[in-house]
Amino acid sequence: MKYAWIEKHVTRWPVGAMCETLEVSPSGLRAWRGGGKRLPARLSDTQLLGQIHAIHAQFEGAYGSPRMHEELRDRGHRVGKARVERLMREHGIRARHKRRWKATTDSKHTLPVAPNLVARDFAPARPNERWGADITYIATDEGWLYLAIVLDFFNREIVGWALKDRLTADLATDALTMAWFRRRPSAGLIHHSDRGVQYASGAFQAKLGEYAMRCSMSRKGNCWDTQSKMSLNACRI
Repeated sequence: MKYAWIEKHVTRWPVGAMCETLEVSPSGLRAWRGGGKRLPARLSDTQLLGQIHAIHAQFEGAYGSPRMHEELRDRGHRVGKARVERLMREHGIRARHKRRWKATTDSKHTLPVAPNLVARDFAPARPNERWGADITYIATDEGWLYLAIVLDFFNREIVGWALKDRLTADLATDALTMAWFRRRPSAGLIHHSDRGVQYASGAFQAKLGEYAMRCSMSRKGNCWDTQSKMSLNACRI
């Protein structure tokens, strides 16, 4: 009996090391100690599969067989790694892989770039003096979505936005158009962004000219020039 052996030698070696060596869980040992020295009943495949499904749902599919086995042991179940791996494989239960990071800024282009007119001064005295723009991505079950926003640095209010399934220049242009129609700012407003190709494109620059806005861009590779990508979570609509 593994638990009895551990109990006998508890003064000689660390409990954690003995549990790991004998492939039993500390929680199972505690349950054995508190239950009249009776081992937890061995689960049938059907019962074990039910536990696996429950853990898979609880942790939103994040666990593969090694972490699943560890979680089952921590819950006091007597189960081997190979058995857990077999049941998960036979029933198509697998870990949900993390989505790869998606780049939204492509500054490796030959298009003209504007000087940094904001110079990290993100606190204008009045609204509609300086706007900032950025693009982020959203993971969905059907693929990536790209969100372009325009915010007013005065109060961090998002004044324009656009959402598309492709990262194209018109994504940024559509967000700018919404912002202009909602606010109708006076000529001379500074529009600040990174050096991404969407903002450096001819179509976007033409739209800035149409709205009589001055273009400002951050220095290459310097996120602080856009206030750490403008911290979208701190913005408000």
